[in-house]
Amino acid sequence: MMASVLSNRNLAIATAALLAVVLVAVVRGASQLPGLPLLVQIHLASMIIIMGVTVPMLLGPKGTARHRLLGRIWAALMLGNALLTLCFNAGSRQLGGVFVGDFSPIHAISLFVAISVPQAVLKARRHDRAGREGNIRGLVIGSLLIAGLFTLPFGRTLGEWLMAR
Repeated sequence: MMASVLSNRNLAIATAALLAVVLVAVVRGASQLPGLPLLVQIHLASMIIIMGVTVPMLLGPKGTARHRLLGRIWAALMLGNALLTLCFNAGSRQLGGVFVGDFSPIHAISLFVAISVPQAVLKARRHDRAGREGNIRGLVIGSLLIAGLFTLPFGRTLGEWLMAR
């Protein structure tokens, strides 16, 4: 039962749905986008690209040149984003949300990604399909879907944009 719920198809559908919600929020908040700190703008843009790459990566045939290219793009953006978000002051808009020396639970996701992406790359190079798929599923579920959903409530920017009238 759990395996079918966590199938690549279902993860791709969930990622596409979250991407659609994020895009609606961005369109609704487009006038405020230039006012965000540059690091946040870069993070948002790369997360949109990551979600867009995730869907065909999960749904398409594995082992093809296209899949490997998408995987490289995905891994580079995921790792870059993890390192970028370590520079954020989570939960605060003081100093434009830029890190000021405090850590929060959201930083744990960044560390999880910074560790898991290189593991997935190594497993891919070793042709450890089951291990790599486990890493990718964990990353998609934890750092895209769950973390992505938490960008919508609690007065977060995307949630504010999404609910704006």
